[in-house]
Amino acid sequence: MNDFKLRFIPLGGIVDVTKNMYLYELYENNTLVDILIVDCGIGFPKEKELGIDFVIPDISYLEGKMDKVRAVLLTHGHEDHITALRFHYDKLGRPPIFGSRLTAVLTEAKFAEFGLSVKVNEVDYKKDYQLGRFTARFIQLTHSIPDATHILIKTPVGNFYHGADFKFDLTPPYGPPPNFSAITKAGDEGILCLLSDCLGAENEGLTLSEKIVGKTFDDEMRQTKGKFFMTTFSSNISRIRQCVEAAIKYNRKICFLGRSVRENTRLAKTIGYLPIPEKFLIREEEVNRFAANKVCFIIAGSQGQFNSALSKVANNENKNVKIKDGDRVIFSSDPIPGSENEVYNLIERLSLLKATVVYSDIHNQLHASGHGNQEDLKFLIRFTNPRYLLPIGGTIRHQRQYLELAKDLGYHERQVVLLQEGETYWFGRDKGSLGQSIKTKNIYVDAYGVGDVGNVILRDRQTLAKEGMVVLNLIIDQSGQLLIRPQFISRGFTFGKDEKIIFAEAEKETERLFNLKKPKKQDVKNFKHELIKSLESFFHKKTGREPLVVVEIIEI
Repeated sequence: MNDFKLRFIPLGGIVDVTKNMYLYELYENNTLVDILIVDCGIGFPKEKELGIDFVIPDISYLEGKMDKVRAVLLTHGHEDHITALRFHYDKLGRPPIFGSRLTAVLTEAKFAEFGLSVKVNEVDYKKDYQLGRFTARFIQLTHSIPDATHILIKTPVGNFYHGADFKFDLTPPYGPPPNFSAITKAGDEGILCLLSDCLGAENEGLTLSEKIVGKTFDDEMRQTKGKFFMTTFSSNISRIRQCVEAAIKYNRKICFLGRSVRENTRLAKTIGYLPIPEKFLIREEEVNRFAANKVCFIIAGSQGQFNSALSKVANNENKNVKIKDGDRVIFSSDPIPGSENEVYNLIERLSLLKATVVYSDIHNQLHASGHGNQEDLKFLIRFTNPRYLLPIGGTIRHQRQYLELAKDLGYHERQVVLLQEGETYWFGRDKGSLGQSIKTKNIYVDAYGVGDVGNVILRDRQTLAKEGMVVLNLIIDQSGQLLIRPQFISRGFTFGKDEKIIFAEAEKETERLFNLKKPKKQDVKNFKHELIKSLESFFHKKTGREPLVVVEIIEI
């Protein structure tokens, strides 16, 4: 009889909320035979990660194992679940991709942005997909985007229920409610482990229906005398559609601002998920032809992202769209954990422009979370009745709260598996156990490429932002003699009369070291390093600051 084991590996989506990517590895007689990947999304940079656009999972662990990857399964179309796939797809060996209708359309568009072509297999909810020794079945759920799914993964070890971002919305504004019959059927077939969204584990009760937000848009728009702005996640098509319907009701022209909003709404329109009469749509350049109370903007930038459409409007950088007294800005999303400072800073800037800014802290029905609260999570546990529980999609505190919730339902602490990124867990037919951790790191993406930015560059950017920069030019002749006095240039470091005094002393220090060392060509690199360290120490002693010091030695 063959011995099967399964190892679960989170490459993202554990502790850090976003950057979701999960591996299911099946072993037969201790030999790896099949790998299934669920989701491959981006993460969002922390405040200290200057110049970074986003973060993607590290798949270096999979090198040499690509021939074992049977498929990539996508649970829904949010960026933190699909957008990194375009960067990794070729390296993964171009396996088949499966997802729901809207998920497929959004994913294919992400590839097309880079001139790449991919076909996502649109799933049939009544079908089981055989992927190596895995069998996968998609189950309709509700979230903050249409066509969200859970996935039942059958293996020779046992069945796994992958319960990504969800809530039990019994009255969704568009699309079907959760397929409770399919969920309970999966539970009846036996679940070895439930991997469950846990981001709402701190919140009591059931999560509000998306439908309640539509009424809020109606109320807020009715009392707005000026321009109406609504910002949310660009892939939140249900939320956008409710705002569109309110705008049509009050005869407001609709303008989509921000590349991601424009592209996602265009795609949603093509498949009938966002019906809008053409007469209501206007371009950014046309907005000033209409009275302020006849315009509705649906705008990207709800997380305070630098250089987003909303951030540009708040900074008065959009020549066509200006915030004025009487305008109203609705934040129909909560800050992602870690982006709170950016969001509140954006609210401050909009408030300074005399906009009425409405957000969830002051209006609790502006945003219905897409993540299930405690009762939603308990229902999923009861419906599936798993042997093990493994919370995903939340921070450490959410995981701990999920553990307490599970204990309330009668689960023992040893049945709840709490992991961090790169930690692994082995499942056998009889028991589970922690495995050896694998090394992972953040892969940074900025305007210049993927993975080009490392810790050293980030440290230098942080230094530039906080301490400024000093550049020293040394011009020498072929014999190694200084031709002119050391030349200092600074940016963001110091200014005024103190600058001349400090740099005059720095010149003397540089000349002293140069005359002491008399560096030859082969010693120039070491001398530059020593000079940088000396000047860093000198500037810190004189000013208490530690600028980034760059030394250039030019031979003529």
